[in-house]
Amino acid sequence: MFNIYTPLLILIGCVLQDHAYPADELMPLTCRGRVRGLEPSRGDVDDALGMFSLTLIDTLDTLVLLNKTAEFEAAVRRVLKDVRLDNDVVVSVFETNIRVLGGLLGGHSMAVMLKDAGHYMQWYQDELLHMAKDLGLRLLPAFNTSSGLPYPRVNLKHGVRGPESRTGTETDTCTACAGTIILEFAALSRFTGDPVFEVHARRALNFLWEKRQRNSNLVGTTINIHSGEWVRRDSGVGAGIDSYYEYLLKAYILLGDDLFLQRFNIHYASIMKYISQPPLLLDVHIHKPLLPARTWMDSLLAFFPGLQVLKGDIRPAIETHEMLYQVTKKHNFLPEAFTTDFRVHWAQHPLRPEFAESTYFLYKATKDPYYLEVGRTVLDNLNRFARVPCGFAAMKDVRTGSHEDRMDSFFLAEMFKYLFLLFAEEEDLPFNVEDYIFTTEAHLLPLSLSTAPHAPSPPANSTVQAASLSNDTTSNNIQMIELLDDSNFDWTCPNTRLLFPDPAFPRNLRDPIRSAVDKSCPRPALHREPGMGRPPLRAQDFMANNPDHLELLRRMGVSLIHLKDGRVQLVQHATQAVSAVAAEDGMRFMQEMMELSSQQQKEQLPPRAVQIISHPFFGRVVLTAGPAQFGTDLSKSITGVRGFVTVAEPYSGCAELSNAAFVQGRIALLQRGQCMFAEKARHIMKAGAIGGIVIDDNEGSSSDTAPLFQMAGDGRNTDDVTLPLLFLFYKEGNILLEALKEYREVEVLLSDKARDRGEIHWTEQEGATDWRHVQNMGPYFSSLETRFDSVTISKWPVFQDSPFYGKNSSNKQRQMTVIITLRHEGQSMWKISRTSSAVAKAIKRYDETGPHEDRHRKGRPRVTSAADDKFI
Repeated sequence: MFNIYTPLLILIGCVLQDHAYPADELMPLTCRGRVRGLEPSRGDVDDALGMFSLTLIDTLDTLVLLNKTAEFEAAVRRVLKDVRLDNDVVVSVFETNIRVLGGLLGGHSMAVMLKDAGHYMQWYQDELLHMAKDLGLRLLPAFNTSSGLPYPRVNLKHGVRGPESRTGTETDTCTACAGTIILEFAALSRFTGDPVFEVHARRALNFLWEKRQRNSNLVGTTINIHSGEWVRRDSGVGAGIDSYYEYLLKAYILLGDDLFLQRFNIHYASIMKYISQPPLLLDVHIHKPLLPARTWMDSLLAFFPGLQVLKGDIRPAIETHEMLYQVTKKHNFLPEAFTTDFRVHWAQHPLRPEFAESTYFLYKATKDPYYLEVGRTVLDNLNRFARVPCGFAAMKDVRTGSHEDRMDSFFLAEMFKYLFLLFAEEEDLPFNVEDYIFTTEAHLLPLSLSTAPHAPSPPANSTVQAASLSNDTTSNNIQMIELLDDSNFDWTCPNTRLLFPDPAFPRNLRDPIRSAVDKSCPRPALHREPGMGRPPLRAQDFMANNPDHLELLRRMGVSLIHLKDGRVQLVQHATQAVSAVAAEDGMRFMQEMMELSSQQQKEQLPPRAVQIISHPFFGRVVLTAGPAQFGTDLSKSITGVRGFVTVAEPYSGCAELSNAAFVQGRIALLQRGQCMFAEKARHIMKAGAIGGIVIDDNEGSSSDTAPLFQMAGDGRNTDDVTLPLLFLFYKEGNILLEALKEYREVEVLLSDKARDRGEIHWTEQEGATDWRHVQNMGPYFSSLETRFDSVTISKWPVFQDSPFYGKNSSNKQRQMTVIITLRHEGQSMWKISRTSSAVAKAIKRYDETGPHEDRHRKGRPRVTSAADDKFI
């Protein structure tokens, strides 16, 4: 089996170099590299990509484990030569830490080990470590919060919260995102002697510990990084929390600090009391831990049996792992999420390694050959169902076997590493892996770091001491550790002969679980009713004004209720669905909608302002606007965004604009509905707009009666949206549309708050009309040339004693006006105006009545202002 596996890994390395380098990831279906910005955005998934050859760095220590030392040396030289870390790109702090920083530290550990062995890497002078420190310093600005919890994203070049960072406005992060830092940051501190990294990682962990629910000793899934309030109060061991628990135990193993073990033990006791329902692991509410939070499990919890092995709690590890294995056998892969009766909930499988990881640790603990058969199944399914000519492709749907053009870096960093170790004999390994700890990305950090110089640990919290200590031994007193009662730790290195004196005992644990899964999963695919043959509607695709979507909702038993404030409410009655399958789809849709809503929940942003500043309003009309959770943050702009408005065509903004020439350089007006807000923003950006205003399509809605509306993203990454987008309710939007209808040219200021009229730059007061905006009307005036012999645009200084001002004019300053001259069939019409809207109205009047023949004083033509019909 081992001989079959090794060439496959070598093949993947070759494919990676041939088709993907220097891109971050391989796209195995199209045989090319994935470069962020050049491929369609995949949302938050792309936050792992930073244009730093992610897969190469993530795979460095895997090459050494395979005893491919020459290839490792060449890969290190390539990283040092080609990889830059100062890219102007927003990345996930969590993913960059575990994959890139961890990869550099793992590579450094291997390079030092090889150099000390005296055969390879003799030229190495800690270059990877220097890169790791550079990256660590680029991540540090994310920790600049009052709580010490990091922002979820950081700009590698500009940090956070700066005008160029395009990040720093987030308020929430997941528990795992903030609590999976300590191994990499502590290792970086101890390798370099700079304690700042470990200090920040410890501070984040301490804050999470203090914010645990004191009665249940559980933590929530999402937390506000400023206030410390739990945003999502569901608690489990899967997505959003998983590696927080993992790093508490592994931090104790790597750093030798008892405080981490004490905290882990308290959490673990609560997990086993409330979340563990062998063989299931079900989320609960932290304040009501006896109340389940959901009826399905996600695949990330598959790491937990491996963590239980490290803890020494083998029996529940065997039970949960067996359940996961039986689900894997039914569907060929572990679905991204599955129900308590083992049916598919989310059908994707991005080749996650957690199940292989737990299989390896169980085999190491028990030496039971059963787990080699489990590994064989995983490997066979990869080769049968995921292998494609240019690599291994993620499964888009485990039920149909369809692929996704995706091969995440963790596939080589973790999946292949754990499978290799599962089948490898000790003589196959170039070093003793027992001298290292695996990070959550399976990078290797030496246990010798526990004795390296480091910042002193903070004293244990008094609550912790009372709950879990029987003496006052501290983590820094190495000699006193010998006095600890270590009976609680006997199981951390389990001996199978003591655990299972009866060889049949593990099998007796597994058989009932196998039977339970066989009885309930999977059921045959049921025939879908007419009209339901298409894939079920997904929450992220739903549009409330799409007739097809509404029909699908009806068939799934979901009712849609329009509220007076413009929002919609969804209610499901399973008995009203057209079939059992449709009802199940409806339940899944409602669950997804709740999760999507939860993910989009952010700190309430303050309202924004749309201020009409053109003649005759001059800033007196201010419309309350709702902000967007993406695009330009107007609170960081001193001047705001100023421009003339133009209605987009199509008005929905859900397709490429047909009037792009008129939208360019202007603020586009759009109608709500038919597509996501981010999609509208991208279309007007492509047309060259400098901003956008979305007007509610719900007649009668108003900011006076409705709560502030915030436009959320589309569930994908929106870093590419770089213009401001504001939302007006119907009443406020109609004011703007009526102004545009009457004056044709309306200029507005988009800002975080209304500006005093004295603060606004009035071009007339400074002696010059905004000539740029008149010139921007070039395409419009050019169109007039088909109806007029000539169109001339010029500017002319006018003084207070000019005949164009009345005797009582209070204007004592030198003015600059615009002269538009139109000649047709020997007749001349000319217009003096300070606003483009007056020009447009005069042209309209000319079309309707011809040029004015009436005269006024001194024989000049009568010139009428479109705004107030006064002589100019």
